[in-house]
Amino acid sequence: MWTQQAFGGWRPWALAVCALMALDPGWAQTTAPAGTTAAPAQSLNQWLDRLQDASRRRAYIGTFVVSAGSAMAASKIWHVCDGTQQMERIDSLTGTARTTLRRNDEVLTFVPESRVAWAEKRDALRPFPDQIKTPGNAIEEYYSVRLLGVDRVAGVDADVLQILPRDTLRFGYRVWSEKQTGLAVKMQTLDGQGQVIEQMAFSELQLDAPVKMETLSRQMAKTEGYKILRPRLNKTTADAQGWRLRQEVPGFLGMAAHTRGDPAAPAGSLPMQWVFSDGLSSVSLFVEPFDAQRHRQEGHSVMGATHTLTRRVGEHWLTAMGEVPPATLRQFAQSLERLR
Repeated sequence: MWTQQAFGGWRPWALAVCALMALDPGWAQTTAPAGTTAAPAQSLNQWLDRLQDASRRRAYIGTFVVSAGSAMAASKIWHVCDGTQQMERIDSLTGTARTTLRRNDEVLTFVPESRVAWAEKRDALRPFPDQIKTPGNAIEEYYSVRLLGVDRVAGVDADVLQILPRDTLRFGYRVWSEKQTGLAVKMQTLDGQGQVIEQMAFSELQLDAPVKMETLSRQMAKTEGYKILRPRLNKTTADAQGWRLRQEVPGFLGMAAHTRGDPAAPAGSLPMQWVFSDGLSSVSLFVEPFDAQRHRQEGHSVMGATHTLTRRVGEHWLTAMGEVPPATLRQFAQSLERLR
């Protein structure tokens, strides 16, 4: 069974701390309030660089909320950086109590109820807006951007960006970028009709907060009384595991592949995660040997912007997951083939 702990989570961290936030019915009429200055025209890459830089460099404390289908939750976030490294703490406020501490790519998740802590490396994907820049920087071939105006979120003024796909293989986004720092304070995912299918935002936010790197480091080191579990992940390539895409899905490039288990096992015998990104959207292909003793059904499911497609591929079972339209997952599934 694929779990967030097993592969460090394939979704952006924001969905791991999702919570409900009511949709502002006035978004379509977003305009700059009196006395505010409209942001200068910028390319999509310039906007993304600004969002990415703010997510890495700013210190803040906030309550983060997201709604995805019927799932609702909330988390408290502390984030700090010193130029060479960044740390954050995320406490779940709803559902199962858990605390996640991250130092760069090193992640430790404490689950007090079971007294278990998961130690992981999350280097396959960065969270939006700390997005991956694809080789060749071709993201503007697949998305366009325009500035809608200025709005207020969590007590701060933010530029509202509309990021729309140029084809039907990916969703669009609406992003609120805090005017002074560039930090993304709210984001909506839009379907092909422009309807909001998922959104996340800060409900309260303190910028340039007095978060101490030393304090978070001490908290991360305090593991007494917890059983530390370290999933055995092995960096690999799809080709080395005997897999390829017969035809690439436009815009999506393979970013990383991992297997779980004994690295000396024969190629193709271990569960594998193969991650793709177009720079904003991501797709993961989870492939594992078919087991007749395990009851599974082929099909499609959806929660918010996340679609999941499951099907048998020869003697293996494929689970394709991503914040993309179902047609995109079908292209991946139809193109995946066994080399040997």
